[in-house]
Amino acid sequence: MILHQLIDYETLRLIWWVLLGVLLIGFAVTDGFDLGAGTLLPFVAKTDMERRIVINTIGPVWEGNQTWLILGGGAIFAAWPPLYAVSFSGFYLAMFIILASLIVRPVGFKFRSKRDSDTWRAAWDCALFIGGFVPSLIFGVAVGNVLQGVPFRLNSDLRIFYEGSFFGLLNPFALLCGLLSVSMLVMHGSAWLVLKTSGPVAQRARTYGGMAAPTTIILFVLAGLWLWLGVGGYRITSAIDPAGPSNPLAKTVIEESGAWFVNYASHPWLLLAPILGLVGAAGAFFGLKARREVATLLSSALSIFGIISTVGVAMFPFILPSSVDPRSSLMVWDSSSSHMTLFIMLFVTAIFIPLIVMYTSWVYHVLWGKVDEAAINDESGHAY
Repeated sequence: MILHQLIDYETLRLIWWVLLGVLLIGFAVTDGFDLGAGTLLPFVAKTDMERRIVINTIGPVWEGNQTWLILGGGAIFAAWPPLYAVSFSGFYLAMFIILASLIVRPVGFKFRSKRDSDTWRAAWDCALFIGGFVPSLIFGVAVGNVLQGVPFRLNSDLRIFYEGSFFGLLNPFALLCGLLSVSMLVMHGSAWLVLKTSGPVAQRARTYGGMAAPTTIILFVLAGLWLWLGVGGYRITSAIDPAGPSNPLAKTVIEESGAWFVNYASHPWLLLAPILGLVGAAGAFFGLKARREVATLLSSALSIFGIISTVGVAMFPFILPSSVDPRSSLMVWDSSSSHMTLFIMLFVTAIFIPLIVMYTSWVYHVLWGKVDEAAINDESGHAY
């Protein structure tokens, strides 16, 4: 038996769909509080010392957290080449804005305190806010567009043609999803700052988190109602071969109202995903009020897991529907790499993902504890 045949093609495709979700959720849970803290920087920190405290809660860990984003991008490139081609070319300008925003973050961390100038530091504080707010918003806008269908098509040679524009991405439903993303990550960032700081910074973070958590619940419910009543989903009307060749044009697909809720009707246990999204946000709200710092952060992470999982299980087996030619829509079963490629990647992933989890856990263990003025003024010179 050839080694890669130990796991059949259908199972490998499903495993990689789950792994892609794990990587995206891992990024949202870890780097999400970095983005949330950056968004909150102008609001929770009023003095230079307070801003340095906020920056030093995320400065030592942001690089490790962003590993999940790179892993996710790499997984899309290797496991789902058509998905990579459509999303990274069709969303090119949006991706460029996200990358530019993420690039200014480390520069801001390194250079903000290099000059004793209020103007200099205020400019970098603004850059750090942009580096937190803009990616949070655009990631949510991207998800909103995916749920509505992306304007691309495939010709008979499987060449991809994108027929949308950047401003077409900024439609009302997508912007609602963007605001949900911002609110969710602000909630998560607040929970992180409450855990890692004390005094006025923690108190302000608790206040803003207390507003972000119920806002997340409201926007999540509104997005669900809008998706049910005003956004059509997609349904496959032809036979599906989960182990068949990767050819999206070998199926027929129709747009249909309520199609994104069929999986929940067929498998009611999947409703656990949106329930966790709501319960987690509610738990974060009450955790902030009860001053249960660790429980608040865990509840916030649970909400992120539930909200992202809600989108994934609603769309399954679609990963990128097409709004201009539904037949060109990309599915788990017809847009993956080869059987052998998925197997080799799974073998490599099984080695490196546990290593990443272990070293990340070790870093958080070493850096456990609150950041305060004494840590900033420490003569070791490691503080930002």
